[in-house]
Amino acid sequence: MDTQTRHALKHDRFVDTTNATLEWASDNRGTLIRYGIIALVVIVLIVAAIWTYAVRQHNAQNLLGQGLSIYETPLRVPGEPADEAQGSYDTAAARAKAAYPFLEKAANEYGWLRPGEDARYFAGLADMDMGNQSKAESELKQAVKAHDRNISALAQMALASLYLQMDNTQKAIDIYTKLIKNPTITVPASAAQLQLASVYANSNPDKAKQIYAEVKDKNSKTAAGQIAAEELQKLK
Repeated sequence: MDTQTRHALKHDRFVDTTNATLEWASDNRGTLIRYGIIALVVIVLIVAAIWTYAVRQHNAQNLLGQGLSIYETPLRVPGEPADEAQGSYDTAAARAKAAYPFLEKAANEYGWLRPGEDARYFAGLADMDMGNQSKAESELKQAVKAHDRNISALAQMALASLYLQMDNTQKAIDIYTKLIKNPTITVPASAAQLQLASVYANSNPDKAKQIYAEVKDKNSKTAAGQIAAEELQKLK
C-alpha cells in the first residue's frame, strides 16, 4: 500500500469518526446540555465555597488580631499617663475585658477555623484574668478539643492552672500527667513535668525531687534543665 493511499484511508477514518461524533451529539443534545449545566453549577459552587472560606478566614483572623492587639498591650505603670490612641490598662482584668468581645466573637462565629480555635483559647485566658472561673473552664474545655494539638496542649496547661486556682489539685495533676505522656511543640514533656513538680513541692517533696532530677538529667543544656536544677537545690 503506497503512502498516498494510507493517508487517504486515515483521512476517511477521521471524517467518519467526526461525522459519527457530530451525529451522536445532535441526537443527544438535550443530555449534553443538561450535563453542561450540571458541570457549570458544580464549578460555580466550588468557586463560591473557596471565596466564602477565604472571606471567613480573613474575618476570623481580623477579629483574633484585634483581640490579641489589646490582650497583649503592656499594662500601664502606676503614674504613667493613659495612651488614648492605642488604649492602656491598669490591670490585667481591665485589659482582658476589652479584648474579650473580639476573641469571643471570633471563637463563636468561626470556631471551625484555626483562628477561631486560637480565639477560644485566648478567650479562656481572658476569662481567667477577669476572675470568671466557671466561664474560663468552659472556654478552655472547648479549646482542648481543637484540631491543632499544639493549641489543645496550651489549653490543657491553662486549664490545669485554673484547677489549681480552684483548689482542684487532682484534676491539675491528671492533666499534667497526660501532657507528659503526649508532648507537643508548644508543651514539651519537660514543661509539664516542671509544673507537676511544683504542685508536689509542698505536699510531696520527695516526688517533686524525683521529677526535678529527671528533668535536670534529660534537659541539662536547656532552660528547663536549669530551672529543674535550681528548684532541686531549694528542696535540699
